[in-house]
Amino acid sequence: MKHKGSFLRILCLAAESCALPLVGGQAVMEGVLMRNGATSALAVRRPSGAISVESRRWSTVGPRGLHAVRFLRGFPILVETLANGIRALNRSADLSTGEEDSSPMTRGQVALTLALALGAAVLLFVAAPHVLALFMQYLGLGGGMTGLSFHLWDGLFKFLMFTGYIAAISFLPDIRRVFQYHGAEHKTIHAFEKGGPVSVESARQGSRLHPRCGTTFLLFVLSAAIVLHAVLVPLLLLFWEPSSALVRHAGVVCFKIALIAPVSALAYELIHYAASVDGGLWGRALRAPGLLLQLLTTREPDDGQLEVALTALREALGPSFAGRFQSPLL
Repeated sequence: MKHKGSFLRILCLAAESCALPLVGGQAVMEGVLMRNGATSALAVRRPSGAISVESRRWSTVGPRGLHAVRFLRGFPILVETLANGIRALNRSADLSTGEEDSSPMTRGQVALTLALALGAAVLLFVAAPHVLALFMQYLGLGGGMTGLSFHLWDGLFKFLMFTGYIAAISFLPDIRRVFQYHGAEHKTIHAFEKGGPVSVESARQGSRLHPRCGTTFLLFVLSAAIVLHAVLVPLLLLFWEPSSALVRHAGVVCFKIALIAPVSALAYELIHYAASVDGGLWGRALRAPGLLLQLLTTREPDDGQLEVALTALREALGPSFAGRFQSPLL
């Protein structure tokens, strides 16, 4: 009977582990946003030291059925993640400075902020690398857009500008705090996914790196963009090659911008695949570049930051998982 009871307990733990929801998060100003399906929770450390926590519905983009269609769901999920993240970031900035009664962002403000952010990203990671690759061609170190060398230079400059940007902003004190909360988010999710009690102590023992991180997703976006640009741009120029060099390069840049949707869709499937494969050599090789990049975007958090992340996760999960969280969060 004793062995039977132990076996039943193992089955119960296994069933609980399989039933765990897939949670995700984002670091914000002095806090963490956690998402559990259609529900999200924002926890922010106030100037007084208290933790303010708010539960909110997750705003979706496009038809709900689209989110279940592989190779189509990536782009709308990216857009809605950015939109919800902008709202949370704006709200966290207010709460962390004591402006609790400020008005939430309107849809128009979110759309404008998102458009400006995407425009800056296009300028920095699409247009600028293209111009630099063109400069390498001018120096005689690369070929034209129909050759592989042009796209290799373009991809190299994408990676250098991306990693350089992250490295540069990491020197800002506020961003270093955000990176610590990013680490707290990952450690908290690891503690929850292990299936045991969730506390500051158990979260502290986890890794600050996570295979489903948005940083890893951006790395897959860059990688997929390099491959697709190297294949599709020469195909485009087989059917369309105007005599004006300015029109030709402007058209190719616009074509690359149009490819953001399929590139993000492909990258979304790649990161899901990389996170789902086992811990063998192939799985570790797929996850290694993203985890290495997270060494730049995460920092080791303190216990206070872990407590904020745990508060956000507990609120997002709701009462059905409240028993998993130990004091001082009770």
